[in-house]
This record gives sequence, C-alpha cells and structure tokens, in this order.
Amino acid sequence: MPTILYTSSLENIRVDQLRGGFFDGWPNPPSPEIHLRMLQDSYRVWLALDEETNQVVGFAQAISDGVLTAFIPLLEVLVAYHKQGIGTALMQRMLESLDHLYSIDLVCDEDVIPFYERLDMRPETAMMSRNFDNQSGGFQPNKEQS
Repeated sequence: MPTILYTSSLENIRVDQLRGGFFDGWPNPPSPEIHLRMLQDSYRVWLALDEETNQVVGFAQAISDGVLTAFIPLLEVLVAYHKQGIGTALMQRMLESLDHLYSIDLVCDEDVIPFYERLDMRPETAMMSRNFDNQSGGFQPNKEQS
C-alpha cells in the first residue's frame, strides 16, 4: 500500500501531477489545467499525494463565503486508490477545516449517502441544475458578463 501525504497547500502542485484519471465517467471532463485552476480558486482544498510517485491521487475542494456557508462540490480519488481510506481522510480534514462555519453542504449520488453519513452528515433535499456543455470548465465569460 502506498504512503499517502495529505496537504491543504497547492504550493508546488503542477498540472502534470493531476493527470491520471480524475473525473472518471464524465463525458466532458476538465483538463488538468482547468482542474488546477479550479483548485486554486477554491476556498479550501485537501490533496492526497502518493509519496512514491508524487502524483495527486485524491482531492476535495470547498467553495465558501467564509462567514456562514460552504459547499463541497468535489471529492475524487483515483480508481486505483479506492478502498484505502483516502476519501474518508480527505473529507475528515475538509470538514474539520470548515467547522467554524454554520452550514456545510454537498450533493451526492444515492449510493454514496452511507459514506457521508459515517462522517456525521445527513441527507436533505437539494435542487440542482447542470449545463453539461460547460462540464469541461472551458467556458470563459466575456468582460460584459463578468
């Protein structure tokens, strides 16, 4: 089993460390360049790095107003690293780093509800909208829309 280093720092993280299969099953996944930009623009991030390969093998990101609320849009662990406790470790660290906030929300598929319940989260009703044409993150608003 590989030795995993957990960090909340993006210092020295490069695009080539994000290659390898994130966004598995997405029809239009973000490129590693967009992925790094997503992480850089997040309120909080936690990364799992394989110390032997120096590759990012898992990540969790949060967006927040920094006052009351946070949303965790993504928790991903590379398939080859599943069932090693990495997702749990990332979420425990993320939730701890957000525990000063009133509300921490996420949307997940039904099959992973038991995973989040083990982390003391509870199911609620959610609404969402998805624009799969922009799933890759390549959309760049023009200056008039900013």
